[in-house]
Amino acid sequence: MIRINEITDVVSSYIDDPDLDLIQRAYIFSARAHEGQMRLSGEPYLAHPLSVAKLLADMRLDEPTVAAGLLHDTVEDTDTSIDEIADLFGEEVADIVDGVTKISMMDFESKAIAKAENIRKMILAMAEDIRVLMVKLADRLHNMRTLGFQKSYKQLLIAQETMDIYSPLANRLGLYMVKRDLEDLCLFYLKPDVYQDITDGLERQHTIGKEYVDNVIGLLTGILEDNQIEGTIYGRTKHKYSIHKKMQRQGLSLDQVHDIIAFRVIVDSVKDCYSVLGLVHSMWKPVSGKFKDYISIPKANMYQSLHTTVVGPEGERIEIQIRTEEMQQVSEYGVAAHWQYKESGRSDAKTNRDAERFSWLRQIMDWQRELEDPREFMASLRFDLFNDEVYVFTPAGEIKELPDGATPVDFAYSIHTEVGNHCTGAKVNGRMVPLNSVLKNGDTIEVFTDKKRKPSRDWLKFVKTAKARTRIKHYIRTEERTRSIILAKELLEKEGRRMNINVAKAMKDGYFVMLADEFNFGHVDDLLSNIGYSRITPRKVLGRLHAVMNEIEGVEEEIPKQEQHQHETEEDKAKGAAASSIDIEGVDNVLIRFAGCCTPLPGEPIIGYISRGRGVVIHSATCPNIKNLEEERLLNVSWTGGQEESQHPAQIRIRCRNSKGLLAKICAVLTEMDVNIDSGTFKSDLDGSSVLEFTVEVTDLGHLHRSLNKVKTIENVLEATRLS
Repeated sequence: MIRINEITDVVSSYIDDPDLDLIQRAYIFSARAHEGQMRLSGEPYLAHPLSVAKLLADMRLDEPTVAAGLLHDTVEDTDTSIDEIADLFGEEVADIVDGVTKISMMDFESKAIAKAENIRKMILAMAEDIRVLMVKLADRLHNMRTLGFQKSYKQLLIAQETMDIYSPLANRLGLYMVKRDLEDLCLFYLKPDVYQDITDGLERQHTIGKEYVDNVIGLLTGILEDNQIEGTIYGRTKHKYSIHKKMQRQGLSLDQVHDIIAFRVIVDSVKDCYSVLGLVHSMWKPVSGKFKDYISIPKANMYQSLHTTVVGPEGERIEIQIRTEEMQQVSEYGVAAHWQYKESGRSDAKTNRDAERFSWLRQIMDWQRELEDPREFMASLRFDLFNDEVYVFTPAGEIKELPDGATPVDFAYSIHTEVGNHCTGAKVNGRMVPLNSVLKNGDTIEVFTDKKRKPSRDWLKFVKTAKARTRIKHYIRTEERTRSIILAKELLEKEGRRMNINVAKAMKDGYFVMLADEFNFGHVDDLLSNIGYSRITPRKVLGRLHAVMNEIEGVEEEIPKQEQHQHETEEDKAKGAAASSIDIEGVDNVLIRFAGCCTPLPGEPIIGYISRGRGVVIHSATCPNIKNLEEERLLNVSWTGGQEESQHPAQIRIRCRNSKGLLAKICAVLTEMDVNIDSGTFKSDLDGSSVLEFTVEVTDLGHLHRSLNKVKTIENVLEATRLS
């Protein structure tokens, strides 16, 4: 367990005359408050706040933040109150602890909504004091490092949430060290087979690559010495998740990824950065399109560096990053390297430059207030957090920061909502371009508008910013709500004639007010619009209307035998094997199908989609096809306890050396692991390797991973992974 003097020693190394008494008192208070509490690992609970405080000290944060790290769980997990924290440690520490506590203290109807609302609260809290998020990130990082003591399904849920929210937030704040560790830990739990394959591959390459790295460092050192430039050079292995993403993005195997090692040159000044860049390019040929100047145009998270990829010794592509020592500090510690709290932790003490760096935070604040549905807020947040940035110019020379892949429509909405709503065309660098054109760094954009032009649903297919998506959807919903209500009335009238129900009279008599309340809608129009959007079937509503009318009129409900038989048939379908293992929030007796594109398995996060005429289709929460679905039709779904005995299909790929009897060994191992092979394909390459793809039946995600790990132990099997 970390000791308090380790934390105070680190704080003393970067703060002159630090308030160590504040940290010592926070430590003693935390130890008393958590006395007797234990973690799942068996350690005293105090080990967690100590680890969080150490991480904050390593990020070079101030004394109140480190103290808040020691106290961050006292209000939530003990009898301590915020007022008590304020009295003992001051308002500054109390506000940080309160902000962290509020992120997870509220209780909501469903886990999905709770998670989304917690993120909302985090955004609100960090807008007032960014240190709230710093403490929360340190808390999440230590929890991820000790996640192995949680149950497997919790490991997956926590890891997925970390990948969705906390890792990109760390990236936005420039906390590379935190981001790297979070992503690698998430990969370990979400894709253990991929993580192990990359780990094994890096170990194989380590010995071979060391000689090459030493050679490149020697050549770069010679360049600096010959030109009398002071500097430090070292090579580092890219973290495993970034290697995985590159393999995915470019369809490469690990052996085909050549720039696993990145070289970093640290010099004294910006002038030296550009001098070294010119010297490197004179020695080795630069790769076209692989140069990025983040010094003249820094990233939103304050990151600055020169990046270039060159064809180095032996024809290998190598990435070289060139920066000053100050830039290096920012690249590691991000916002912590710039954010000063000596005077005050409040926003009015921040400089204009700091405020500009966090304009993205203000933008999130702006549109988060407009999104009532927490799930839509989460989807929009991911758009803004995950994308890299491009920097473009207005005709007047003003710089606009947009996510990578942004279009003229995104640019138009960044100017003003009305400009976006009435956008008809755009010029990029003086030439007319389609509205779905992808903008590049340095482009100058001019937008044309027409008051008669309205937003199109097609724009949602290519816009990238949350602001554009939110404004377009808001306009479309306003326009479509009226049409959906009209459509709902037509559908109800048509179904009512079949069921011999006078819908118009029922509406006039007030029955639909009662129905709206029964279906948990605040207004009849809300019920009707949901019918028009196909979220609720007219038959379901009229079936309940029939029952309500009979209850009020004191008439026993009688269903004709033929219709009763039809109801039983539909109910039988709804209560099949799939329905027994899925819980759909607010929906009963509905046909359930599993998506063939991702074949979700019990144990992994899932989401439901209301299809037209095919019931609810269940997708994996990480399925790439979800982004192409209408968000209005997405549902909160979860696995129940009824799936243990059922079998679920999964696709696997096995790459191996073509050897006699290997197929029989693979089949024997799968049989031993109680995995049924439903179908398979085989393909052999000229290099003597083979690729086997099977559709197998397993009980859950853990069953699949255990089986794949067993297959990997077979001699001549090179790779065994799940396909999605």
